[in-house]
Amino acid sequence: MTPQATTRTTRIPQDEPTLDDLRQRVRDLTGRWQDEGRYEPRSDNWMRGFDPDFSRELAGLGLIGMTWPREVGGGGHGQLARLVVNEELLRAGAPVAAHWIGDRQIGPAVLRHGTPEFQREILPGIAEARFVFCLGMSEPDAGSDLAAVRTTATPADGGWRVNGRKIWTTGAHKATHAYLLARTERGERKHEGLTEFIVDMDTPGVSVAPIVDLAGEHHFNEVVFTDVFVPAHRVLGTVGNAWRQVTEQLSFERGGPERFLSTYPLLALALRHAGPEHKAPLGRLIARLATLRRLARNVAASVDAGAAPVVDAATLKYLGNAFENDVIAFAPASCGPDRPELTAAWGQALLASPGFTIRGGAADVLLSIIAKQETRP
Repeated sequence: MTPQATTRTTRIPQDEPTLDDLRQRVRDLTGRWQDEGRYEPRSDNWMRGFDPDFSRELAGLGLIGMTWPREVGGGGHGQLARLVVNEELLRAGAPVAAHWIGDRQIGPAVLRHGTPEFQREILPGIAEARFVFCLGMSEPDAGSDLAAVRTTATPADGGWRVNGRKIWTTGAHKATHAYLLARTERGERKHEGLTEFIVDMDTPGVSVAPIVDLAGEHHFNEVVFTDVFVPAHRVLGTVGNAWRQVTEQLSFERGGPERFLSTYPLLALALRHAGPEHKAPLGRLIARLATLRRLARNVAASVDAGAAPVVDAATLKYLGNAFENDVIAFAPASCGPDRPELTAAWGQALLASPGFTIRGGAADVLLSIIAKQETRP
């Protein structure tokens, strides 16, 4: 699929920057955009802040697809460098939704399970912010229990025919491509017979209906697939092996700093307005934030080592979501009637908060993953 903007992004050749260099590069970009009035920091902007121009400028700096090989449009950096960049973007409340899903999990999944031809087809478009991805995982009767999906893909001449429904699909109305989890065969175990696909969103038979949230914002959608043809080469990995692949992919989805920095713009404002009487509760929040940053660093190091840190990622998401909600609970303590900026930021974060503990796996599911980890002395 070719999106409306077909001009390739020119990536600036990069020497090997230090982590401090990368932080400063992001701070310069976000600071300039804020000074020019091109965006306002807000909580949860990695899902709600969709701005293709910002993503393309970030791509031009070589800050999307950072960890991928250079021959497929990546930067050849480690996961720690990517963590530093994303942490700064989240701290700044930047509008990164246009590239976030493709960069965070689709690209790594294609690198792990795609053929070289498939990688060359998909990865440069993500790294240049030309491709926008949505996730076709959850269904009306299959949320956190992804093994219960009912969307089917049946063999067809030259590929597959897909029929089914996906729900809570963030950004589907703006996406150029969809990651799709579908059932290709039925067996005794529901975790078997699942397959991953990449689907062009302009394929005949794909329809998108908006789901408007309580704040009147539209970023969720229901996506219906009616006899949609997917070419055979758009299978991601091995037919019927998606459950193992999805489990790996969720490490990328759950183990990033967005799982504890969604409310950072609100925390920053609260810090600015807090008085001496708030020192103890703020100290506890900052100590927890430091711990979560270390855990995110450990997840990044594990991925660099070639592992899929499923349990560590689940732990980070579970603890991170609790932290985000506690930031929201603390903020009213420093919100007075003479602080409308802080009050507005608190309202934004509060309206976004119901999704924190659901997306990427509900809390009970995460606790189950953690409880089942191998016991070590």
